[in-house]
Amino acid sequence: MRVSMTVNGKPDSVEIEPQVLLVDFIRETLRLTGTKVGCETGQCGTCTVQFNGRSVKSCLMLAIQADGGSVQTIEGVAQNGQLHVLQEGFWEMHGVQCGFCTPGMIMSLLDLLQHNANPDEDEIRSWLGGNLCRCTGYQSIVRAVQYVVEKTRETTLVEFVDAAGV
Repeated sequence: MRVSMTVNGKPDSVEIEPQVLLVDFIRETLRLTGTKVGCETGQCGTCTVQFNGRSVKSCLMLAIQADGGSVQTIEGVAQNGQLHVLQEGFWEMHGVQCGFCTPGMIMSLLDLLQHNANPDEDEIRSWLGGNLCRCTGYQSIVRAVQYVVEKTRETTLVEFVDAAGV
């Protein structure tokens, strides 16, 4: 069966078996190995990607369900060699230890930040409920998101001041 989708901004069309999971399609067919396979039951969140702008657990979705859609993986987050501000936040706030869960965390948190540019700590922690990390205790991951909120606030203020000619 032929499946066509845009992955990280690039159109792709390939023949696959109908039972292929999206996570396997991404990793095995497209060779994008940033998306991890963890529990394979949707509990851990390591396989989280964006599908049509929303975070999904790619181990629970067939590749054919993504036909005609748009998928973004961790490999598509940085642009032109420049880390996304959330990736920068993980770096600056030491939100990574072993790193296995990090791609899924980032993909999930991007969804949060697209829908709430100023989440408080409780909202961040609640959103992370679908992503398991056995290393960090989540505090540095929460700080990474708070870093994004603060940096975005500063950037918006600078843009406002520049636009006002102050």
